[in-house]
Amino acid sequence: MEEGQGGDGTSPVKVRAITNFVQLSADAATWTGSVDSACRVTTALVARFTALGYVSQTLRIVTNPFGEYLDCSTLETALEGLAQLKRTVEAAGVAAGGLRVRLAIGEAKTPDELALVPDMIAAFGDCCNVCVNIQVDEAGVVDAHMCELAARVVEKLAVCTPRGEGNFNFTANFACPERIPYFPAGYLGSGSPSSFAIGLEHPDMLLAVLTPLKLGECCASERGKAWGVAAAALRDSMEAHTTPLVSAALEIAEETGVPFSGLDSSAAPSKDVASICSLIEALGVPHFGASGTIEAAAFLTRAFKSVRGVDLIGFSGLMLTCLEDVGMAAAAAAGHYDIRALLQYSCVCGIGLDCVPIPGDTPVAKVAALMRDTGTLAFRYQKPLTVRLFPCVGLCAGDTTRFESDDLCNCTVFAVE
Repeated sequence: MEEGQGGDGTSPVKVRAITNFVQLSADAATWTGSVDSACRVTTALVARFTALGYVSQTLRIVTNPFGEYLDCSTLETALEGLAQLKRTVEAAGVAAGGLRVRLAIGEAKTPDELALVPDMIAAFGDCCNVCVNIQVDEAGVVDAHMCELAARVVEKLAVCTPRGEGNFNFTANFACPERIPYFPAGYLGSGSPSSFAIGLEHPDMLLAVLTPLKLGECCASERGKAWGVAAAALRDSMEAHTTPLVSAALEIAEETGVPFSGLDSSAAPSKDVASICSLIEALGVPHFGASGTIEAAAFLTRAFKSVRGVDLIGFSGLMLTCLEDVGMAAAAAAGHYDIRALLQYSCVCGIGLDCVPIPGDTPVAKVAALMRDTGTLAFRYQKPLTVRLFPCVGLCAGDTTRFESDDLCNCTVFAVE
């Protein structure tokens, strides 16, 4: 049996993201070489991971700030440049054996660049994932002006893209480092060297480890010991997969000369794997949102950060995302948690307010206030958090969303106080 495989020839762990971080220059003639190089690295990684028994799900390119290589003097010139970059990426994917490569164009660094984002996403969708990194001053006050501008982007995307699904491609980052392998938070800093990273999808494996331990049945006197055993079991199970994957990544780095930045050990959620809610329940919590949820979220985050033998990057924590996790959506419908609870959980885990549907008539000022709240937590606790909200035009709190994207599940619209 090949490494990573289960008895049926499949692995409970998948490589969710192979992400290449690529520096692009304003000379569009150099883009093909840069993108082709990234695709060669990706092709080699996919082949190596496949030989080990792992499926590679998404292949991604993340660039330096788009204002450094696109002409952003007008919307028209920005769109023209982005169209050329899209053609370059698509051609490179075909040349690399038919790879479908998703694209993030880095961060918007100025108010003028941020103003272009809604129209760019409306025109190019998944070839235009964008973030904005919002800062804090010496007094710990989050930049209110940039939060307001980012909130206006969210508001416009809600109306200029079908069902507001363009908000899937935009996020406000707080205390987020470069080289996060996930979209749309990922970006490469100005002048930083190219590299690659990987992220995993492994909730099914984690649930398989926790379920037999029956942690909910432990008496109080044995609970600490039982949770210690569970922590070690989770770490060892993750390392059984990260060790061969990291070894392969380092080999490819040596062969290609492109550095390996590291691994995001988060259990990336999706509609097709065990819900994060199931992991919380396996720790003895009656349901996600009940008393004990914070403790369980902190425990799982520590487990993700305990993985040895690799540089952990990105979030490497518990991802709570309402529109990508069927269990989270069901818990919202049952009224088990709200936006304030999500913010509270963010103090001990990731990822902030991610993929949260809100009423379509939510004022910009309230969206900006949620961003400032999240940013305050991020900088206070020195942890990366993001805000990705979906105002749903025509819907009120308690209604159910009507998204059609394959990436999203439908969920109850949250109230914003």
